[in-house]
Amino acid sequence: MINDQEMITTLDELQQFLLAIENGGFGLDGVAGVALATSNKDGRRFVAALDDNHQLVLARWVTEEVFQTGQEMVRNGINKSH
Repeated sequence: MINDQEMITTLDELQQFLLAIENGGFGLDGVAGVALATSNKDGRRFVAALDDNHQLVLARWVTEEVFQTGQEMVRNGINKSH
């Protein structure tokens, strides 16, 4: 579910990922939310799309900087310009 080849390294990439999930760009069904999290296995940070049962649907690794600075974006959503 986490592709090691696709790490999010900037806030712009995080925004694009979140918008793609919101707009159905990955063809996912039943996405109920998005969260930043830490892997119990190795401590790496990731952004996760979750279903209604809080089960992982899709995830991407993120850098520590994106994890720290992108928390508000994930929590509050993307501010779309009109």
